[in-house]
Amino acid sequence: MPERPIRLFGDPVLKTPSAPIGPIDDRVRGLVADLVDSVRIPGRAGVAASQIGVNLRAFSYNVDEVVGYLINPVITELSGEPELEGEGCLSVPGLWYPVLRYPTARATGIDLDGNTVEVVGEGLLAQALQHEVDHLDGKLYLDRLDKDNRRDAMREIRESDWF
Repeated sequence: MPERPIRLFGDPVLKTPSAPIGPIDDRVRGLVADLVDSVRIPGRAGVAASQIGVNLRAFSYNVDEVVGYLINPVITELSGEPELEGEGCLSVPGLWYPVLRYPTARATGIDLDGNTVEVVGEGLLAQALQHEVDHLDGKLYLDRLDKDNRRDAMREIRESDWF
C-alpha cells in the first residue's frame, strides 16, 4: 500500500474522536498497511489513522528503527513525573513547542490477528504513544500547550504558507 497524504490543521477529521475498529477485514488490513508505509518516511515517529483521513482507532509508530502499529489502542499506564518535551506534528508542519508528557507509557491494543498487544515505551516512544492516542481522541498537541505557547502557535499557523 502507498504512503497516504497527511491531513493538516483545520481539517475536521483531526478534531473528531475515532471509532473503534470492529472485525479485522481487508479494509482494516489495508489501513494498517497504509499507516505502516506512511510512518516509514524518515523523521516520522507516528501516524494516526485520522491523520490520513480515516476516523478509526489505529496508529503506527517508528521509533529507534522499530516500526509497529496498534489497533484500538488504549493508554493503560503513564508513569514518572511529566516533563516538558519538544514536540511537533505532521498535521501542523513546521511548528515545535514544549508539551507536558509522561516519560513512560504503556498502551494495549490488538494486532491484525486479533491478539492483544502491549507496547511499553520510554522517552520518544512514550511521547509518540501519548501523541497518537491523543489524535485518536480528536486532540492535537496544540490543545496541550500553555496559553502563551498556544497563542504563538496559532499565530504561526495563520502566517504559514500551508494554512
